Amino acid sequence: MLVEFSAIPMRKESLSKPVSQIIDIIDKSGLSYQTTAMGTLIEGEWDKIFAVLKRCHNLLRKNYHRVFTTIRIDDRRGAKNRIKGKVDEVEQILRRKIRR
Repeated sequence: MLVEFSAIPMRKESLSKPVSQIIDIIDKSGLSYQTTAMGTLIEGEWDKIFAVLKRCHNLLRKNYHRVFTTIRIDDRRGAKNRIKGKVDEVEQILRRKIRR
């Protein structure tokens, strides 16, 4: 399963500190992930991913009055290594490397 999510504390100009706290939780989870400027992809099993998402959301909720969290799920039976694999497939079709 792939999950893309972002959690944003409202009424906060700089997000670097809360984002760093969230990435720390994800990094320590042991799950595969990729962080972008707009969100984070996490790959793993449902229960493990959502336990991490809950910790991330609750951390922000504890420190900020309002938190806006978005979650998108790609749940493909038997799929593994999709964070890298999906981009690898595009590169094969294009027959060249792309920016990652």
